[in-house]
Amino acid sequence: MIDPARVPRHIAIIMDGNGRWAKQQGEHRIVGHANGVPAVREALQGCSGLGVEYLTLYAFSTENWNRPQSEVNALMDLLVNTVVKELDELDQNSVRLNAIGDLESLPESCRETLREAMARTAGNSRITLTLALSYSARWELVQAARTLATAAAAGTIAPEGIDEDRVSASLCTAGMPDPELLIRTSGEQRISNFLLWQIAYAELWFTSVLWPDFRKEHLFQAILDFQNRERRFGLISEQVTPG
Repeated sequence: MIDPARVPRHIAIIMDGNGRWAKQQGEHRIVGHANGVPAVREALQGCSGLGVEYLTLYAFSTENWNRPQSEVNALMDLLVNTVVKELDELDQNSVRLNAIGDLESLPESCRETLREAMARTAGNSRITLTLALSYSARWELVQAARTLATAAAAGTIAPEGIDEDRVSASLCTAGMPDPELLIRTSGEQRISNFLLWQIAYAELWFTSVLWPDFRKEHLFQAILDFQNRERRFGLISEQVTPG
């Protein structure tokens, strides 16, 4: 049984397997992406019901721009249509919508839809749903390095004053706690350039379930597994659990 007192504050998910799911069904890849929307709803409802404060989803990486243009266009349309369709329910359930990544590279229709949705839900406080769009961790770290280098060159900060806190404050996720649990679907066991700084001490949970088939019970399995792990942060077991 899940211990409500030890639920992660922040869960991040790499939503993988939409294309393979569609192929198994004899459908086009975009059908897999469309069928991944209910899985997002399941994950959000499951997290919200357990008291998770932040849910971050890897929705579109910078590398995904290299996919066939027809698929990219369909994904952008799906993003806009989904946000518009789900916005009332998000607002009613006090979900704050957030987005991170190179958002300026998104089509104007996507940026405008996201701006409106984030503004409308800005005062909501039950859970923050963050979509990582046109995102990669290396891009994020380069942007942070440039920000800090510019500040140092301007004399705003001294180079020796750059520490972990300043780096964290320069990332897209500034103000958010680091994820304690990272979930990846589809059986792949890699991070794929996602939140590399933030997941330094996250517990990783991999499942062979393809994203369109992901449901609350899979989320609960991941959280139960998380709660059964010993999180030492460089200490030894006796220090974490004396006696």
